[in-house]
Order: sequence, then structure tokens, then C-alpha cells
Amino acid sequence: MKNDMKLKGWLQRFLGWPLYLGILVAAMTAAAYVFNLKAGFICTGLAAVYFVAAFWFYFVKRPLVMRELLLFAVNHAQIQKQLLSDLDVPYALLDEQGRVLWINKAFGLIIRKEKSLRKRITDLFSELPPHPFSESEEEAVWDIAYENRFYRLHLKNIYMSADNEEGADAFRVGLIAAYLFDETEKIQFQQEIENQKLVAGLIYLDNYEEALESIEEVRRSLLVALIDRKINKYFASIGGVVKKIEKDKYFLAIKKQYMESLTASRFSLLEDVKTVNIGNDMAVTLSIGLGMGGGSYIQNYEYARTAIDMALGRGGDQAVVKDGEIINYYGGKSQSQEKNTRVKARVKAHALRELLETREKIFIMGHKIGDADSLGAGVGIYRACATLNKKAYIVLNDITTSVRPVLERFMNNPDYPEDMFIRGDRAIELADDSALLVVVDVNRPSLTECSSLLGMIPTVVVLDHHRQTSDSISGAVLSYVEPYASSACEMVAEILQYIGDNIRIRQAEADAMYSGIVIDTNNFMNKTGVRTFEAAAFLRRNGADVTRVRKIFRDSMSDYKAKAEAVRQAEIFENAFAISVCPAQGVESPTIIGAQAANELLNIVGIKASVVLTEYQGKIYISARSIDEVNVQIIMEKLGGGGHMSVAGAQLRNCTIDEAKEQVKETIKSMLDGGEI
Repeated sequence: MKNDMKLKGWLQRFLGWPLYLGILVAAMTAAAYVFNLKAGFICTGLAAVYFVAAFWFYFVKRPLVMRELLLFAVNHAQIQKQLLSDLDVPYALLDEQGRVLWINKAFGLIIRKEKSLRKRITDLFSELPPHPFSESEEEAVWDIAYENRFYRLHLKNIYMSADNEEGADAFRVGLIAAYLFDETEKIQFQQEIENQKLVAGLIYLDNYEEALESIEEVRRSLLVALIDRKINKYFASIGGVVKKIEKDKYFLAIKKQYMESLTASRFSLLEDVKTVNIGNDMAVTLSIGLGMGGGSYIQNYEYARTAIDMALGRGGDQAVVKDGEIINYYGGKSQSQEKNTRVKARVKAHALRELLETREKIFIMGHKIGDADSLGAGVGIYRACATLNKKAYIVLNDITTSVRPVLERFMNNPDYPEDMFIRGDRAIELADDSALLVVVDVNRPSLTECSSLLGMIPTVVVLDHHRQTSDSISGAVLSYVEPYASSACEMVAEILQYIGDNIRIRQAEADAMYSGIVIDTNNFMNKTGVRTFEAAAFLRRNGADVTRVRKIFRDSMSDYKAKAEAVRQAEIFENAFAISVCPAQGVESPTIIGAQAANELLNIVGIKASVVLTEYQGKIYISARSIDEVNVQIIMEKLGGGGHMSVAGAQLRNCTIDEAKEQVKETIKSMLDGGEI
């Protein structure tokens, strides 16, 4: 193997110029012989001297030139090394395995030299993955933290190769250059800017009028003053500004940096304001809506309005935070207060009538796996359409055991057309832009009987009594969602009383609506208020029969055994939650039986809430029930469902019944530990 260095390129040609010039000297000497022999001899002597000097310089002095070039290269390399060593940017060289080979002074100030050499970069910075860089990548960037500082780490591939005599690569060495950029101050400034951003908020007193009516007139101003003081003191402690815009409404502005402490305490103001008591029979509750993450103050305010609407739509006594597209809920532990006034029902009834009168074709749709409430509410809207001489269709795909006895009274009945009930695919064929879609007993698009209709029919009306979630039906021209109502049938019964004076409800229709109220209130034991009994009385006057309804909902022997088995296998969790599985074999509608079993489990002493799981059609259906101590709605929301404080449910996919049961337990446990329930 040759150890001498070889010159290449322009440097080799430059050092060989005396030899190339020798060709010209030889030509000149030959030309001199042609013209004069004496001149030729003289040129030959001079040429000989030139060639001796040229060969002496090229072959004898060549090592000196090489040493000078090498010395220059070494000095140049030393200068480069010194520049890299003194460079302010932390710089390091790594081998292909990520081990540190060399670091400059700036890098050494961050990581001590004796601790860093020959160590892997992943050992120095634990936040890096095991393989932070691949050969296919030219460059990789990572954000890391080290000793309370934040850095941006750049890794870049460097390849060095040496050629052999044939010009091919004799060997190829890969190195990785690592650069560290300190971004601590940048991140701190960004965080400071983020902390200073405005959070807009709205605070509404849920039961202002009702609370004032429950106290002596001379004490009313004192009650209002105490509530104002509670609210102002709470937000003044974090530098917030509260402005009263109406007698029961407040505008709020705070810095974003205080949101973490508010959410950590789960908005303790919700509970503090309930302690205001100067003789009032009813505790005052409030709703808070906060908006942030928008591109402007106006957008944050719009987010706050959306959040307060969500809080009120979910029954009040809670805080809703809308951060861009993310919505979080806090509180909601108390029952929503029933409104004694029917003004809202009358206004919604008149608005619904105007919409019905402008459409010739109306579609009525409930939720999947329809129950007595969704069917009864649909029948009630159908009666309103028929009274106004409008063609209406009730969209119904699956007929469960809970609705079949009610449905049989309309099927093959000469008083009703054959197409009163149609399937979803038929509804899609009949639907057009001029139609009206009325959605009852559901406000989530994914749970409707035929969600495709929502995209085909632009004019949508929503009538529901479930608490709203972040994925509610949007764009409805009329939305009447009242969580305090016991059932959708109760709401429709009130609407029918105001939609027209000439509406006459038939006996079968009254029975269907009465059945919906009975089922959703569990025989008037859950969420039953004054207006619930008034709606039931209205239906009773129109021909509803209690005995017939009771016979309709008698269970078959197999259903009763399945319900009893679910109760027998119930497991007591955390000394307050009854969790069980309802068998689905031999049961036509196991989800209905599971809900009934959940109601039965509440009759056990010490049980605050019950959860029954049922496997049906490849999904796990969860029915959750409580009396008054636990809000099962927020539990089911953690599992992707929703409902009411005392009646809620959820659906799980891609899991077994045992996995779903463990998921329910983990959710309850985490919420208990976090103080959410």
C-alpha cells in the first residue's frame, strides 16, 4: 500500500508547468538548428540547464512543497477547529450510533465534557426516543428540556468518503452533526403572551326569579347583594373584571393564566353561591360560560355565548369552557330546576306551527332503537301535522318490543294511512329541499334513526329533553331543548296545547304519548315535576287510559327472567355503585331490559347509582341510573354517551363485555378520585 500522498486536479497541473514548458523549449532549440548551427548549440546548452533546473525543482523540491501544503492544510484545519471550538452555538459530532465524539466549548458549558464523551445522545437527553435519527433522513429536529432550560436540537447527517486509484469510493464514513439552540426565553415569552390572552365569560343565574319568589320581599335586595358579592369576590381574587349586564346576567373578563387554577378547583363558585341563604327556600344556582382560543376578542365572546348556551341546555349549575373546538364541562351535580312558566313552550309552539304551515311534506324522526318516548313524541307531532292538513311520515327502522304494542294500534288501522311509518331508505327517496324534518327525543346526529336526512333536508326542528353535548345537531331553524322536562312526550303535549285550538288527540295517540311519559319517568318516580302531571292530565282528558298503558308494558317471562338475572348478578362497586350485565340470549330487546334492570337496582339500600351493560348487535350498550346523589350523565359522557343527571347511557364498540365493565369501573374510580362525582 502506498503511503505517499498524491496531488490531484489543478494543483497537480500547476506544479507540473515547468515540464510542460520544456516541450516549448525543445521546440525552440530544434528551430534554432534549422536557421543556424551555432545558435542551435547555444540553445541546446541553455535548454539543458533549463531541464536540469526543472527536473531538480519537480523531483527534489517536491517534498518541500508537499510539506508546505500540508502545513498550510494543518494550520487551516486548526483554525477551523478553533473557530468551531469557540463558536457560540453549541455543536457536537456524533458517530452513526449516536455516541458523542467531540463537543465545542458552548456544548460543554451545557453538558459537562467528562460526562458526555462516548455517551449516546439519548443518554444525555432522556426526552429523545431510542432512535432519534434514521439513515434515510437528512435532518431531524427535536424540542427537549435539560436542567430547567428548553432547547431545539438539530441533527444532520454528514458523509465523508475517500477515493481509490480507480476513482471509486474506497470507504465512506457517516457522522452526525448536532446543534443546540437555547429557546428558553422564547418559550417563556410565548407563554407570557399566552397567559395574558383574554378569556371572555358570561354568568347567568339559573333560578333567579324562583329564588326571589321563595323569600320575603324586604330580603330580596339583600339576597341579590350577597350573590353579587360572592361572584365579584371570587373573580377579583384572580384579577378578573365582572360587570353586571342584567339583573341575572354578568359579563366576565380574566387572563388565561388563571384558567388552570379555576379548572383545578372545578369552579368552586358553583358550590359557594349555593350557601347564600337568608331564608330562601330554594338555593340559587348559576351557569358559567367561558370562551378562549379564538383569533380575536369578538370570537372569544362568541365562544362564551356558545358555552353559556351549552351550560343552560345541560340543565345549568355548571361551567362550560370552550377552547377553540374543545369543550369541557365542570359541575352539574344538582338537579335542574323546573320552570313553572309555559311562555317558552307557547313561543316554540307558535314558531313550529309557522314552519309546518309553509311545508307540504314533513318527516318525523327519533333515535335509533326507538323507545316509547320517541315514538309517542313522533305521534304527537304527526297529529299536529294532520290537523294542519300536512303530509307527514314517521321514520322508524327497528321495531323493538317496547314500541311494538303501541305501534300495533296504528298498523292496519283505517284511521291512519299505510305510509304513516316508513323506513329510512324510503324517507331518503321522498326527501327534498322543500321538506321539513322534525327530530324528537334526540339531539345528537349520530344517534338519529336516519342521520342521512339531516344532510338532505336543510330545514330541521329539534325537540328534546336530553342535556346537550358538544356534538349536538347544528343549524336547526328551531331548537327546543329543555333538560328539566321529564320526557319528549311531555314537551310535545305542552306544544299541542298551544299550537292550535282545534287539535283533537285520538285515543291511541294519547295512549302512545302517555306511555312515553310513564317509561321515561319510571312510573312518575324520576324527574317528575308539576308540568309532568299537567301534561299527563291533558293526555288523560284526551282519552289516555292508565290500565291500557299498564297492560302494554307487561314483560314476557323470558324478559322478566333476564331482568331478574341482571339484578342477581349485580356487583357493588365502591360501596355505592351497582354494576351488572344483562343477558341477551333469548331476549328480543336486551337494551330495554337492561334499562329496566338498572331502575330495579336503585331500589337496593345504599345504592347511589346503577350501571347495566348489554351486548347487542356487536355493540356494548350501557344504561346508567341514579336517584339524586350522583350525576350519571357526566359519567356516561366520559364514555362517549350522555343523557340526564339521573338517566343516561352510552355505547362502546370494539371491546368485550368484560373490557367494557372494567372501563366503566376505571371511569368511576378516576372521577371519584378527582372529585367530579
